Amino acid sequence: MSDGAVLHIRGRVLVGPEEVRDELWVVDGRVTFDRPVSAADVRTVTGWVLPGLVDAHCHVGLDAHGAVDAATSEKQALTDRDAGTLLIRDAGSAADTGWIDDREDLPRIIRAGRHIARTRRYIRNYAHEIEPGDLAAYVRAEARRGDGWVKLVGDWIDRDRGDLAACWPGDALKEAIAAAHEEGARVTAHCFAAESLPDLLAAGIDCIEHATGLTEELIPQFAERQVAIVPTLVNIATFPGLAAGGESKFPAWSAHMRRLHERRYETVGAARDAGIPIFVGTDAGGSLAHGLVAEETAELVKAGLSANEALAAASWRAREWLGRDGLTEGAPADLVVYDQDPRADIRVLADPRLVVLRGRIVR
Repeated sequence: MSDGAVLHIRGRVLVGPEEVRDELWVVDGRVTFDRPVSAADVRTVTGWVLPGLVDAHCHVGLDAHGAVDAATSEKQALTDRDAGTLLIRDAGSAADTGWIDDREDLPRIIRAGRHIARTRRYIRNYAHEIEPGDLAAYVRAEARRGDGWVKLVGDWIDRDRGDLAACWPGDALKEAIAAAHEEGARVTAHCFAAESLPDLLAAGIDCIEHATGLTEELIPQFAERQVAIVPTLVNIATFPGLAAGGESKFPAWSAHMRRLHERRYETVGAARDAGIPIFVGTDAGGSLAHGLVAEETAELVKAGLSANEALAAASWRAREWLGRDGLTEGAPADLVVYDQDPRADIRVLADPRLVVLRGRIVR
């Protein structure tokens, strides 16, 4: 669309799980449900409309080896955008991607700063690698640098034990999470196993990434405290391959990873049934490709969420959780248009007809 043009979308505008409109207008880059008095240049399209999708666990600026250059970061962000992801919670990156905020054609990013991990207990070149006595100071610094989130590595393989193990003692976590909250930031943590979860809960964690270690005993506590999870099921699908690669050296770890994979849908389904907030996240940018938001949303349906619940986890509810506008009067026009109803077939998300970012058609 040219500057000053008006976009008129007719059909079914999915404003929220219970609110559907027949049309909306995009005027001066913003949403309105009131017909403009006059417009010289109007483009009308028909379809099903969703707020711009949300990838709540995505790593722009990162690949399997660490930080990437700006050109690679741009390509990652464009791939996500063209898949309909217009809001990203960047769950840890070693690269400075602040320049993306100045680009009108790239998704909006909410940064968690750089991962904070225990020394030699995470992927090389990804994280600040520190000891527990320094955790609170590093958390405070990343809270000030990020956009309201901090990312911890809660567990990782302990080579002496030969299996997953918690990275931080409870007292260090309490001090660190309190520091983040004092700075106005929320804290999330990478966790595969169950062992690290009780101390994180006791310390006041806000969110858990992957959450494959949720148990029958822990699920009610998550639900009571409304601690969110981002299951990243497209990432969990890689566990059998990882287990096979490490079996000769770490057989206990390999068996553990297989068990977590085998019960992944059961775990997410039980979390859903208990009322734990669940959000879509792909874990793109490490070893996984970008642009997988539709695939991850479909995985949540396989795990027992209804299509409407999965759509909420990828759009309306996720935006509310992250403090960003959806399709409300006067909001920035970040939206995706589909030829068919994604509530009837979640696979429709994989084929957006139009992607509108800041009021401009970008795909």
